[in-house]
Amino acid sequence: MDLRRLGYFAVLAEELNFTRAARRLHIAQPALSQQIQALERQIGARLVVRESKGCSLTPVGVVVAEEADRLLRQAEAAERRIQAAVRGRAGRLRLAYTRSARGGVVDALVSEFRSRYGDIELSVQTGWTSHNVAELRAGRLDAAFVRPPLDEAPELRYVVLSEEELLLALPTGHPLAGLRTRITREQIADEPVILFPRENGPGMHDLITRQVWPGGPRIVREEPDDEQLLLAVAAAHGISAVPAGRAHALRLPGVRLRHLTAPVPTVPLALAYHPGADLRVVNLLLPLVGGGGAGGPVTGGAGVPDQP
Repeated sequence: MDLRRLGYFAVLAEELNFTRAARRLHIAQPALSQQIQALERQIGARLVVRESKGCSLTPVGVVVAEEADRLLRQAEAAERRIQAAVRGRAGRLRLAYTRSARGGVVDALVSEFRSRYGDIELSVQTGWTSHNVAELRAGRLDAAFVRPPLDEAPELRYVVLSEEELLLALPTGHPLAGLRTRITREQIADEPVILFPRENGPGMHDLITRQVWPGGPRIVREEPDDEQLLLAVAAAHGISAVPAGRAHALRLPGVRLRHLTAPVPTVPLALAYHPGADLRVVNLLLPLVGGGGAGGPVTGGAGVPDQP
């Protein structure tokens, strides 16, 4: 099948308007119409229906648009790998950090990857778990560090790298801040709570509230990241629960960190990938994880944690 024609059709499927699609493609509208008609002849079915203010896709056109998007992304990835080989590189890894897990095992893993595989181009960005999941699903990332569970994306696969204790963050002037014993859930059941917006990481948000506030938290404020969250705690606007690594790394004045009684609340950190990613490159990450319980190739089923 002609990839160029598929590319033309993919743009038309997005715009649903021949004039706008032709403008985006920098070709004349009659030329675009001819290409679409040629594609229809090749497939043997109508793909679009012209309307007064644009066009719509036929049922076959909907399927072709979906497959065109997948095939074009695969072709683009293949071209990148070829160009990388021409430039003397062995490949490219598009990777994302999660904002709640910078430092520690993540930075050590990426640093070791860079030192061992200098011939692989590493493209890195940072985002909340929900953003990273969306980028993985769209094929714009090969792998990402995330906070599972990922119920909203059952097609993704992931390997749990570590489990991190949740610490209770209290203002220094809080009555519980001076206790030397572990704090119980009953002692904080009615406290005002500060958390990140649930849409930033639904699985992690629900996991935190279920473990720390089983009766439901009294959320009074939301902050976009851990630093702003802890600053709000320091200002005595409420209490929060923060992964130990991030809480210790920030160490903001005015905040006391305390442990909760058993069962000790934890949140997992995982490396997620899309089944369509270049697994030859993704698999190079896993043997580098030290002490996190992960290793070996990514092979597990979609929607469930992979077993190392």
